[in-house]
Amino acid sequence: MEKSRAVVVIHAPAHLDSKHARQFMREILTILHSDRPQVVVDLSQVKSMDSAGVDVLVGCVRAAMRRDGEIKLAALPPQAAVVLELTRADRLFEIYDNVPNAVMSFNGFLPNILRAQQQRHHAAA
Repeated sequence: MEKSRAVVVIHAPAHLDSKHARQFMREILTILHSDRPQVVVDLSQVKSMDSAGVDVLVGCVRAAMRRDGEIKLAALPPQAAVVLELTRADRLFEIYDNVPNAVMSFNGFLPNILRAQQQRHHAAA
């Protein structure tokens, strides 16, 4: 039986653009260099995102995949969702409405019925 790994939640900065994207990448790289990282990027505070922000998120996916890990996105504001859709980068990610659902999605060993019950419980809370 596999031991459950911790899911790390990273909060993206308010501006995920050419001015701030590299700093965000430096902050997240330490986590992505761990063995099989499981990361949720919380985008709820993002007010602006441009192609540099998309490039950083794609770079994060590549870094995680090299370590047999995964990156999931949560709580995308409408502007960020449009940018990801226009660049077609949205196809690279599992995207969730909120952080708890994204974190729970890593619990792949849960039977579907239990996962659905947990999601309903968290939605009601």
